[in-house]
Amino acid sequence: MAEYKVSRSVIVDAPAARVFGLLASPALHPEFDGSGTVRGNLFGPDVLTEGAEFGMDMKMFGLPYRMTNRVVEYERDRLIAWRHFGPHRWRYELEESPEGGTRVTETFDYSKGVPAFYVLAGIPARNAKGIEETLVRLKKLAERG
Repeated sequence: MAEYKVSRSVIVDAPAARVFGLLASPALHPEFDGSGTVRGNLFGPDVLTEGAEFGMDMKMFGLPYRMTNRVVEYERDRLIAWRHFGPHRWRYELEESPEGGTRVTETFDYSKGVPAFYVLAGIPARNAKGIEETLVRLKKLAERG
């Protein structure tokens, strides 16, 4: 049975707390978003915690829109995930790397939706590219300090 998840990982030469701090700051999301869809933070707390809601200005296929997200998984310096009205989730998992630094894994989890829709629409492949670029940008931002 397929997992219906797209995941990529990167080793970041920074402590997990620094990386998590970036992920938990909605105002910084446009700086490391590699998909090109996140434009700005509309509302929400400065630092995300379990159950927090935050709104983002977005743009996809040239069309602007707004999205409200809610943090649905949270373990400080280790795990954070959010979702909007759709059933899919964006998840970031952080763990100490044996090579040093922090292994950051970003996952687009569409297992709770209608997987065939996502696949037919090409969403997993498109999101894989966005995740890869996001991790490059997040790594640079975290390593700058």
